[in-house]
Amino acid sequence: MSATIDRIKPQPVAEAPWFHRLGRRVQEYGRLARLDRPIGTWLLLWPALWALWIAGGGRPHPEVLGIFVLGVFVMRAAGCIINDFADRDIDPYVKRTRERPLAARRVSPAEALSLFVGLMLVALWLVTRLNRLTLELAVVGAVLTASYPFVKRFFPLPQLYLGLSFGGWSIPMAFAAQDGQVPRLAWVLYIAAVLWAVIYDTMYAMVDRDDDRKIGIQSSALLFADLDRLLIAVFQVMMLAALVLFGHDLHLGRWYDGGVLIAGVLFVYQQWLIRKRAPADCLRAFLNNNYVGMAIFGGLVLHYVYAR
Repeated sequence: MSATIDRIKPQPVAEAPWFHRLGRRVQEYGRLARLDRPIGTWLLLWPALWALWIAGGGRPHPEVLGIFVLGVFVMRAAGCIINDFADRDIDPYVKRTRERPLAARRVSPAEALSLFVGLMLVALWLVTRLNRLTLELAVVGAVLTASYPFVKRFFPLPQLYLGLSFGGWSIPMAFAAQDGQVPRLAWVLYIAAVLWAVIYDTMYAMVDRDDDRKIGIQSSALLFADLDRLLIAVFQVMMLAALVLFGHDLHLGRWYDGGVLIAGVLFVYQQWLIRKRAPADCLRAFLNNNYVGMAIFGGLVLHYVYAR
């Protein structure tokens, strides 16, 4: 009998090899930095590419281009981490975010802060390879980015603050890095990028509207209420107008105009998607903005290719 009991006793589970444990940690850090969801990186990268191509006359300096691409990747990851750190006690109550590493307690706050500091040091090293004006603008951008998760606690339109800080700040930085100055027209393009961030992040906020209302989180989707689709349309028209004005003053040609036209068609499609405010369709509309940025960039590239 005792032999039978010994056979059915639960056997101790062998601890996974160290490299398996390390792999799991790296995977969690990757999720924390949203490496598995690159859409945010693309939405931040497109405005930087617009500015670099224009400032460089279609031929941005290769080193500057490389620094900005890597910098956008690093800063987006750092921004996601500090955002999740600030929301670590809120995200467990939101269906879409409850499985994020910090919300699910698979990553500790200390680990998250360490990773954030490490990424910010990498970003600092990158920007020190550029001129002083770009470095000064980068410091302002870093402060705006790091403050966003906390400002959205009380600011009723956090999507606007996101656009001012994260969504478009790479534009004046790109002009400064390429030309050593930030011309007046650069701020017109910056305004277009800020408006774009309000557009796509309001669509994103519409996905979480019910959860945000329950837990008291501020968002443009809640602020706009039943006027959300109308106000998104207003911002879309304003963005397209800013892009047209920008292109006219720089004498950008039909290729650029074609890119802006495609962006306008995509905006109409997004309005159709969000017509019933279904969360899944609002998410699709948000994701569709990647093609908006791509269309504008494609128009710029073709302009400079065929203008020579």
